[in-house]
Amino acid sequence: MDEFELLGPRAHGPACGRAVLKASAEDFQVDEVLDIPLSGQGEHFWLWVEKRGLNTEEAARRLAKAARVSQRDIGYAGLKDRQALTRQWFSLHLPGKADPDLTGAEDDSLRILKTVRHSRKLQRGAHSANGFTLRLTGLEADKDVLEARLLQIKAQGVPNYFGLQRFGFEGGNVLGALEFAERQELPVQRNLRSRLLSSGRSYLFNRVLTQRVEQGTWNQAQVGDLLAFTDSRSFFACEAKDLDDPRLAILDLHPTGPLWGEGDSPAVAAAQLIEQTTAAERPMLVQWLGKAGLAHERRILRLPIDGLSWHYPAPDVLQLQFVLPAGCFATVVVRELVDLLPVEQAENPCEF
Repeated sequence: MDEFELLGPRAHGPACGRAVLKASAEDFQVDEVLDIPLSGQGEHFWLWVEKRGLNTEEAARRLAKAARVSQRDIGYAGLKDRQALTRQWFSLHLPGKADPDLTGAEDDSLRILKTVRHSRKLQRGAHSANGFTLRLTGLEADKDVLEARLLQIKAQGVPNYFGLQRFGFEGGNVLGALEFAERQELPVQRNLRSRLLSSGRSYLFNRVLTQRVEQGTWNQAQVGDLLAFTDSRSFFACEAKDLDDPRLAILDLHPTGPLWGEGDSPAVAAAQLIEQTTAAERPMLVQWLGKAGLAHERRILRLPIDGLSWHYPAPDVLQLQFVLPAGCFATVVVRELVDLLPVEQAENPCEF
């Protein structure tokens, strides 16, 4: 499967140039934002960990081994990929036990920066956002054109596509989901089942968003849309009176697209027609997702980019800083700016 089928078109025009992303781990830095007040007491031992060249699951295994606990006793909010410099929280369940000696888990790829006790395990999806510091190296672009594009996406946001990394190499996860959907079966292995279901839902969402980008309505509310705030999973139907809601203009309220599951979409009118058209393209996949017991959820179509700033540390290096809501992809922001050069140092982007 090619990039266009998995992601769809850019919203702001052709790429302004090209560059390398992630020539080194330091070129892709991520700081997890966790808005949870930690009590300092309890049977869960929380760690603020810096990782370099190490993905989240590998770090969790290493911490579990050093603490002599089961991996089931390790909690983390989100997955961070290997080729990056990331800082994120982990928790270890240690009821009635003293703080463990975790020096055996540390080396150049993993450092424990801070520890604190808390009463609860860290749950998946508990983080509110991720802060990014990205360096695009080997930059080849007209800087005036690039400056205009940066100002444009700062003011208007970008389409909230799921990034290519969600779909595996050449869309392999989507192809796997389609194969299981054709048989209306679920993988027995839990991790594989979760990955394929997630990829299937993400693929369908991107197909809906593709149509909205092509129509120029990805960032515009329409009667019949389901609207949601940036930091909320709840949604409400858009009526004519909502079209003038000032929160739409300041990128706090957005139209949404479907994450398919059980039941029909509550969208109506033009939004419903787009979703029905997408469902008709892959009816077995839609049916499979519903039978898997997933609830119908919504995801905002427009991705606001909080705190976007940029500068040039060198003539051919662009450094970006910004914050995105949890579950959103920094690589779709970069995609609205430049094409990525296919060089050896630039591996597949991370998922955050």
